[in-house]
Amino acid sequence: MFKILVVEDDRDLNKTVCEYLDRNGYEAVGCLEANEAYNEMYGNVFDLIISDIMMPKIDGFEFAETVRSLNKDIPILFMTARDDFRSKQRGYGIGIDDYMVKPVDLDELLLKIGALLRRAKIANTKQITVGSLTLNAEERSAVLDGEDIPLTVREFNLLYKLLSYPKKTFTRSQLMNEFWDAESESGSRTVDVYMRKLREKFEDCKDFEIVTVHGLGYKAVLK
Repeated sequence: MFKILVVEDDRDLNKTVCEYLDRNGYEAVGCLEANEAYNEMYGNVFDLIISDIMMPKIDGFEFAETVRSLNKDIPILFMTARDDFRSKQRGYGIGIDDYMVKPVDLDELLLKIGALLRRAKIANTKQITVGSLTLNAEERSAVLDGEDIPLTVREFNLLYKLLSYPKKTFTRSQLMNEFWDAESESGSRTVDVYMRKLREKFEDCKDFEIVTVHGLGYKAVLK
């Protein structure tokens, strides 16, 4: 099931869109402003983002620009009351994929979502390819130069997270909150153990490196 993030400060519209998407085979998560959306993105992998432009604190332009700097591939659709050419020009310049003017026809929204997912090649496969390495999220598999690299579920999830957002630093606490149960007695240094294991398993891969950001956590750097 594809997961869609809806960032819209109109509470009623947010709820309407999320409920409609849920009824039509998607899993929608609604946020009322950008900071709330950032928090959701730390803990989840989304397939598509729908965002308003005029929002409190951080507007849709800044939000989309930040998202695009972290993830070049995730489809972003603006859903806004702003119908002027300059807004559309700025949005597409930032890197959004589509633009809808309110009031939005929900059936048309559904068609656009399907087209965007197909265009992003997410509809057929959820995978990341970095040089000679392919991670497949559906199969939980890692293939390096045609050879399967055995990974535990947690190892796979950690690596998939890092490679989904190259150059983005994730703190140990963020990774612990996402991939360990709240009841877990493991300390944040457990993350270090897993990163060491991943480095050992992929020491022959020349396409990326797991970098320690001292005092914070880890990031993946593509070579």
